[in-house]
Amino acid sequence: MPLLDHFNPPLSERRPWESFHATWCASIADHLNRDVLPAGYVALEQVSPGASIEIDVGTFTDDAENTQDAENGGTATMIRTVWTPSAPPLSLPAAFPDRFAVEVHSTEGERTLVGALELVSPANKDRASKRRLFAAKCATYLARGVGLVIVDVVTSRSGNLHNEMIQMLDWDASFRMAESVALYAVAYRPLRRENADLIETWPMALGVGQELPRTPLSLAADFCISVDLEAAYMDACARRRFDEVVR
Repeated sequence: MPLLDHFNPPLSERRPWESFHATWCASIADHLNRDVLPAGYVALEQVSPGASIEIDVGTFTDDAENTQDAENGGTATMIRTVWTPSAPPLSLPAAFPDRFAVEVHSTEGERTLVGALELVSPANKDRASKRRLFAAKCATYLARGVGLVIVDVVTSRSGNLHNEMIQMLDWDASFRMAESVALYAVAYRPLRRENADLIETWPMALGVGQELPRTPLSLAADFCISVDLEAAYMDACARRRFDEVVR
């Protein structure tokens, strides 16, 4: 199925993009686990549409006053000691980002993150602070030697997060994508060759109405897998019954 515009009417009104992104992540993870990854690896979707962190203010009193003996038919309650710090001298503005991602972990020994695929959301692009935060997260993956793929099909916000990372890391401007490229996928492979640290990249322009490509996902310097974005996209569309919306 050619790529659809999930972020503007009429499709956005009938199939919310948040639900579709979550389904697409699950489809990618299923595809990798079923057809691609060898034994010793597992793909896990990671979906958190924005952070909601609130202080839950409660009142705690003595155990003797509030806890009944469970053996006597009451309810045993764990009593915690709550420490309240002094008022903070600073409260800094923050931007807790959406996250729609698939992580690949090596399961031999301790579980270790070796690859990640990030689906860009509108909130990742809606202002400069969030674009920088997303770029910093991606740069952290690469600094840890984790292979990375970024997929941006957001049509409701401008900005190129690959270019944002290029600027943040002070890489040569020749590695930027053309400003006319609004939708894209970029794969990154961090590796060391002849005592030099390198990040190989595969930039791919995308477009509404076009099929999605296969992208490499590096799990080690000498081990890449193929991510069939189109197959996973078609599966996600089928799961969400897009045939009822798109004629």
